[in-house]
Formats: sequence, C-alpha cells, structure tokens
Amino acid sequence: MNDRYQSPLSERYASKEMQYIFSPDMKFRTWRKLWIALAEVEHELGLNITQEQIDELKAHQDDINYDVAKEREALVRHDVMSHVYAYGVQCPKAKGIIHLGATSCYVGDNTDIIVMKEALLLVRKKLLNVVNELAKFADKYKALPTLAFTHFQPAQPTTVGKRATLWMQELMLYLEDLEHIIGSLKLLGSKGTTGTQASFLELFDGDQETIDKIDPMIAKKMGFESCYPVSGQTYSRKVDTRVLNVLAGIAASAHKFSNDIRLLQHLKEIEEPFEKNQIGSSAMAYKRNPMRSERIASLARYVMVDAMNPAITSATQWFERTLDDSANKRLSVPEAFLAVDGILDLYLNVVDGLVVYPKVIEKRLMSELPFMATENIMMDAVKAGGDRQELHERIRELSMEAGKNVKVEGKDNNLLELIAADPAFNLTLEDLQKTMDPSKYTGRAKEQTESFLKNVVNPVLEANKELLGLTADIKV
Repeated sequence: MNDRYQSPLSERYASKEMQYIFSPDMKFRTWRKLWIALAEVEHELGLNITQEQIDELKAHQDDINYDVAKEREALVRHDVMSHVYAYGVQCPKAKGIIHLGATSCYVGDNTDIIVMKEALLLVRKKLLNVVNELAKFADKYKALPTLAFTHFQPAQPTTVGKRATLWMQELMLYLEDLEHIIGSLKLLGSKGTTGTQASFLELFDGDQETIDKIDPMIAKKMGFESCYPVSGQTYSRKVDTRVLNVLAGIAASAHKFSNDIRLLQHLKEIEEPFEKNQIGSSAMAYKRNPMRSERIASLARYVMVDAMNPAITSATQWFERTLDDSANKRLSVPEAFLAVDGILDLYLNVVDGLVVYPKVIEKRLMSELPFMATENIMMDAVKAGGDRQELHERIRELSMEAGKNVKVEGKDNNLLELIAADPAFNLTLEDLQKTMDPSKYTGRAKEQTESFLKNVVNPVLEANKELLGLTADIKV
C-alpha cells in the first residue's frame, strides 16, 4: 500500500469507530437492511412477496459477496444494480423482488442519513466527554487567579477555571445543536424517480391509502420516526449543509481552545501533555512544541472550509435531481466527520493531561497586579486623608514611571515602592503589599464557575453519565 495515496484521516487521525461508520461494510449492510425493510413493508401491505423470500434475504444480510458485486459493476457501471445482482445471486428465491418499486436513492440516500445519524451520535458522545474533562479542570482551578487578557494585553485578573468555562460554554451550545439535528433527521423513504411514488401507484393499483403507509413503516423499521414528507429523487441537500455547519462550529470552537493553549504554553503557564519520549524539535532538543493543539487547529481549518461543499452543492442542484452532488458527497461528508472525530480525540487527550504551573501564573500576575490595584490603593489613600483628584494624577504619573522601568529599563515593576515613597498617599510599603492579594481582583470568577458547572454543565453530564469515561487513543 506504500505505492498509492493513503488518507491521513484514516491513517493518522480518525478513530476506528468513526472509520467503520463510513466503511463499505456499514454502507452495504445498511443497503441490505433497507431492501429487507422494503420487502417486509410490501409483504405486510399485501404484495405477492412471501415470508420465505424475506427470510432468505435476512439470512444473507451481512455476508456480502463483494467480489460478485465488483465484477458486475465493472460490466454495468452502476453500483446499486451491481449489489442488487450480487444479493440476488445469494438469494435466488428473492431475486425478483429485491429493490421492488425503488430507485437507487432509496438505498443511497436513506443510508447516507442513517450513517450521518450514527456519526453524529459518536460526535455527541465524544463532545460530552470533552466537556466532562473540562468540567473537572474548571472545578479544580476555579479559584486559581490568573492574568486575563483583552487584545492579548494584560487586563483584569480572572481564574484558570473561569477561563475554561468559556471553552465549555461554546461546546455546550453545539451539544444543543447536535440534539436538534439528530432529533430532526428524517429518512428519504421510498418515493421513486422524481419523488412522486408513481411506481407504487402501479404496484398497489392506485390505492392511495395503502401507499401513504409505506414511508412511515419503512422509517419505523429503520429506527426513525418519519420520512421527509416531500422530495425529488433525493432528500434535500440542505440537510447535509445543516449537518456540516454543526461540525464546522465544533471545529471552530476547538480551534479557539487550541489557540489559547498554544499562547499559554508560550507563556509557560499551562502546557498540553508531553510524553516522556516525545521529541519536540529535530534541531532544538529542549523544545516542547504544542503539536497536538496545532493539529487541532490544522484539522479544524479543514472542516470549516469543507462545510462550504454541501452549501454549494445544495444551491446548485437542478429540479428533482442531478448527479453532480455524488462525487462531492462521497468526499466532503465523511471527511468532515473523520476530521472532527480526530479533533475531539485530540481535544480530550489535551484536556485530560493539561499541566498547570501555578508559580509561573502567580509571578506574571503579580508583575501586573500593582497597575490593576491602583483604584483600591487610591481609595485607601483617600481614607487616610488624601485628595482623590490629586491622588489620581499622582498614580497616573507613577504608573507611567513604573511602566517605563519595566519596558525601557527591563526592571521589575516598582510601582508599589514609588507610591510608598510619595508622601501624598500616606501609605507604607507594608500597607500596599496587603492589597496585593490576587483573589481580591478576580471578581465573581470562582462563583460564576461554580454556578455554570452546577446549573448548566452537570445536569447534562448526569443525564448522559453512561456515555462518559472515554479516553482518546492518539496515533501520532
């Protein structure tokens, strides 16, 4: 296999579980389940199809004779009819009733919906596990003060746990979107060449009441509540657009998380896991590159761009069907899922092994805290008899002097010493240092984290506790 292209999504990134969902085995076994469901419905509604024929179809549901189908497709150039033929070779008694009244999209489109639903359920499961690990992290560090940034410039302090709630909140939004998409997916059903069910009108001698039962019965047998009420030959490609938009959103949020981790690793405050024998650089042996977070970003960009494919496809379909969607769908939909699967495995792996360096976090925060404490210092000085307006101007001047010492002279922040030396403030250095408790400046970060976990996250995790406990297997 080293003499031909191999997809990195299969070889390096996606899990075996997600790969199976988009495998030929899953696809063609589902085709056969759909043919069995159709035969059962037609039998139950009175067509001349016997239980013996259905039993024969069921007996060969999973032992697909791929060699026969492949040889036939080389001859007739039609994948569905090749598999109808191959199934008929195994089921001579049922050969004549396989695919009765259906068109190719009966198996093709219904299978696509079934496969996407299974894949969405796996994405949901992994997303829940990522949220679960983030919740543990947020709870553990909910009270650890850290320097917060706006524009990547020092701003007011927050806590490490509160920052994690920002990552979590976006994922919770997409859990809601996943619930909606999964719950709203419908099968195409069996509506024929242009969606009019004309073939069934012929098969059932114009019995409209009986024909109305076909799609609901097929849906129930395949584990769905209903079929789309109207269609052309295919289900609307807008469905694929909705699905990939959710995947692209998850990817974008994972990308944002990976950006923050890469920046924090640069600051030496928080690092992604780094294994004992891992090599960070071929040249610089000391390096610990955030390669997993970088890979999250890389795959996420692919998914975000890939989401344009079904949008363009749905916009350019002609009337009841054209086939310019087919080759694109075979690539864009599976690869979006495989990439998101890889992203979530990486996300889970990174969060599960995040390394926090409280001393570094404290040192950086303390180097900036005097600037942020100036309002409190000013209030204390007013209480000691100072003039608010004069003190405000002195603090501004001293802050600029301290800033110059840091930026120009490369010295430590000496704002507290400058204020202590200024008689206008009537405060000692000891008095000022008492104000340097970082927890005084984190606002309600701890309480917000606790509330978010209690009221938003934990109820969802508790309701889905049977899905939790995953660990991620990272191949490279």
